[in-house]
Amino acid sequence: MAKTTVGRTMAKEEKRWEAEHDARQLAGAEAIKADTRRLKAAKAAAKRLVAEERKTAKEAEKRAKAMKKIAKKPVKSAKKKK
Repeated sequence: MAKTTVGRTMAKEEKRWEAEHDARQLAGAEAIKADTRRLKAAKAAAKRLVAEERKTAKEAEKRAKAMKKIAKKPVKSAKKKK
């Protein structure tokens, strides 16, 4: 499917926006690295976030195992009443 002029323009604008966003993010990261108080707080927050992510991952793994178990069970057909 060929891109229209509008599609190409949108793709260019999205790439431009992404690059500008990334530049702002990098500038913010540099500001945090230069401020020892903010860097220390960010590191502490990262430790908390890692713990949360691990907990979430464990919960997701439990759900996945349960779904896998359910998927393996044969479907029981409804019995007709006589």
